[in-house]
Amino acid sequence: MTFGGIAASDAFLKQVDVQTVCDGAALAAANEVAPVAAYSGAGISAGLPLDEQTASAAVADYLADGGTDLDAWSADTTGVEVTVTCTRNVEIAFGWLFLAGELLERTAVASAQAPTF
Repeated sequence: MTFGGIAASDAFLKQVDVQTVCDGAALAAANEVAPVAAYSGAGISAGLPLDEQTASAAVADYLADGGTDLDAWSADTTGVEVTVTCTRNVEIAFGWLFLAGELLERTAVASAQAPTF
């Protein structure tokens, strides 16, 4: 029973790590303006416009700057909100006992809205 508690706590802490990275990546992406949309149409009067390419580049930069290793990530945007999904496969304490030595997949989703004026 003690082993199970330790394994569950370790899995929870690994999930928190992935969620923290994902939160930061979403904020970084939401703070990047889509240059084409900003300089055409309504401009930035309704807030900073977001696009997939700019959001993905911002997430990649954020992850590279932090030296963060994820097994997979994606960024989607509605134009005013960005959603980032992050996945990391982790080893947990006593994983050999509960997971037969396999890695545990931890996935987090975070979203952030572009700043408005």
